[in-house]
Amino acid sequence: MSYEHTINLIEAETQKNYLDRFVSIGLVNPKSATNVASILRACSCYGASAVFYTGQRFGYAKEFNADTKKMRHIIPTVGVDDLLKMKPEGSKVVVIELVEGATPLPEFKHPDNAFYIFGPEDASVPPDIVELADHVVYIPTKNSMNLAATANVVLYDRLAKSDYDRSDEFIKLSRDNNNNL
Repeated sequence: MSYEHTINLIEAETQKNYLDRFVSIGLVNPKSATNVASILRACSCYGASAVFYTGQRFGYAKEFNADTKKMRHIIPTVGVDDLLKMKPEGSKVVVIELVEGATPLPEFKHPDNAFYIFGPEDASVPPDIVELADHVVYIPTKNSMNLAATANVVLYDRLAKSDYDRSDEFIKLSRDNNNNL
């Protein structure tokens, strides 16, 4: 899939399903393909439309990961040189990082249009990206979290603070083939 084709898919998806809300993810040189697969699964669960990543580590391993739902074929997953150049128009950059002075996630109000940027498992988000962010947020924990767990918590927090579908019909639509309760 070409870069231009991916952007056209994102624009079409934005117009079709996310007229007033668009969520995308930026990953700084993710180390583990398994973590990226878990992030893609979270994107499908919580409505994020695209994942952009820098570095080569994921690119080398992306075909051999634990992406059991094959989300990489549904959600554009694009390697880029500069995450900030991929910021969707009108979105706010939200860096998730353990930075002194950052806003704790429980107190954070998510913007409607957000581009969440996460650091790698073995380093931090580069200072130049942090400086250009609209918001810097951290998750209060007793230790640093795994990349996939961090993305899942942030995307879930966004959902929990939103006006989401609370109907039984939505529960039925969300079930896996193996869940018949």
